[in-house]
Amino acid sequence: MAQPVEDEEILSKFREERTRNEAFNLLIKKYQQKIYWHVRRMVIDHDDADDVTQDVFVKIWKSLINFRSDAQLYTWMYRIATNECITFLNKKKAKNNIPLDDVSHELAESLADSTYFDGDKAQRKLQEALLTLPDKQRLVFNMKYYDDMKYEEISDVLGTSVGALKASFHLAVKKIEAHLLSHE
Repeated sequence: MAQPVEDEEILSKFREERTRNEAFNLLIKKYQQKIYWHVRRMVIDHDDADDVTQDVFVKIWKSLINFRSDAQLYTWMYRIATNECITFLNKKKAKNNIPLDDVSHELAESLADSTYFDGDKAQRKLQEALLTLPDKQRLVFNMKYYDDMKYEEISDVLGTSVGALKASFHLAVKKIEAHLLSHE
């Protein structure tokens, strides 16, 4: 089995014009699935997640030449993906002229109708509970629970203090527990 390509090698290849496309293909191969699932947990719908993920990688392609390595590559990419998710959800809210709570309700219906969602009943209930959370709490929960990111890494992505993130995660867990208990 081939060893995964290190980020530094990808960045080095990207800096060279002749190997830029190869580098970007390596980057996509290494991170596309992680980014897709990060996006998917926020926007829920498969087609929307595909579109947002594509937008994320277009933005990465355009911005990677200016990446300064003062953050880890995947942290920087997660920040772009997170911002694209928030932009998408805000546009959806504005386009439909509905409050954000109703967007969450719409996303829950999309989750229930999704042919791409193959989770068991417990996983579906967790996803429904997550949709009741404010975007920031949902992001923090997803990054900590699903992506197994450290608070310091989440802090780099969201630009929030570790203490505030721990509080957000704790509140998210409490709200999820309350939602699951009230919807047994």
